[in-house]
Amino acid sequence: MSDLVRGIRLWFAPDRVRDEGDTPDYRFSLANERTFLAWLRTALALIGGGFAVDQFLPDLHWGVRAGMALGLLGAGVLCALRAVNHWVRCERAMRRGADLPVSRLPALLSLVIALVAVVMAAVVVFGWGGSR
Repeated sequence: MSDLVRGIRLWFAPDRVRDEGDTPDYRFSLANERTFLAWLRTALALIGGGFAVDQFLPDLHWGVRAGMALGLLGAGVLCALRAVNHWVRCERAMRRGADLPVSRLPALLSLVIALVAVVMAAVVVFGWGGSR
């Protein structure tokens, strides 16, 4: 079974993580959980932002509005999925005494948010509208 499938299975059976290695200091496990919850809050904010763009900017050209909303919604979905995956990977690494895993998601998430912010700035400056 591949590491990806094994990792996803651990999402739904976190007690199996305890089968590996030694129990780390509880402070580290709790810090890992707080990080997981912070990623979930970020995902909820991105999803809420996507819905807000779609619902509260009806005069904005449809393609621009849909692009920004879908970008934020997609980033929220990625963030939520990555949160649980990162939690499992970090917990396993701590139990094994290995280095914590690295992630490219923060950079990707930053780029998506920056792109949406640039488009929003252009909308504010140029007042792009659809059906006015």
